[in-house]
Amino acid sequence: MMESASSRPGLADLILLLGRLLLSLIFLHEAWSLATDITATVDTFAKLGLSAPVAFATIALQIGAGLSIATGFLCRLGALALAFFCLATALLFHTNLASQNELLHFEKDLAIAGGMFVLAASGAGSISIDNLLRKRTNGLHPWLRAVL
Repeated sequence: MMESASSRPGLADLILLLGRLLLSLIFLHEAWSLATDITATVDTFAKLGLSAPVAFATIALQIGAGLSIATGFLCRLGALALAFFCLATALLFHTNLASQNELLHFEKDLAIAGGMFVLAASGAGSISIDNLLRKRTNGLHPWLRAVL
């Protein structure tokens, strides 16, 4: 079967894939860093007044939502989860805006959250698992199709 030119990914599809991969990279890398030295991670979270389960949930969120965005599987949900995570991180942990370093982290968290909101609105694009599922699942309930 010959593929038509309109069914092949275009430049915008490739750029959206690149954007998803770059956005997911920071979360997957951070989760890997936290998980590989779990003792230090739990100690750091404790110093911030957070429990070990919060540390584990943070790692799980970053891995799960990071992979969601990278693969384009339930990408809108992964992007929303990480958008709110970034907003919470900025507002809870980077509040000393008199410090140039804290201000930079605050602004980067807001910028990443903005990118995640854009991704949640646009969806994963044609180079994604969501797109493959959408093509094969016309009988899905409308609310489930809406998240793909």
